[in-house]
Amino acid sequence: MLMLNYNEIGKKIRKERIKRNLTQDDLAEILFVTRQAISKWETGKSLPDQDVMLQLSNLFTISINDILNARE
Repeated sequence: MLMLNYNEIGKKIRKERIKRNLTQDDLAEILFVTRQAISKWETGKSLPDQDVMLQLSNLFTISINDILNARE
């Protein structure tokens, strides 16, 4: 059974966002979510829903599995 590590997933989202020189506000605007949502993902307090996860995968050109199985 796969156990998701919200903190590691959040670190991966943050790393990919910063790699593309995007602020949390920038990413929020692209994904049509709030900056607070981005902050919650990056701090491991919540995860994006499936639709947003797909958008992140496309934006970052990495697979959803690469996001979910994040390891620094």
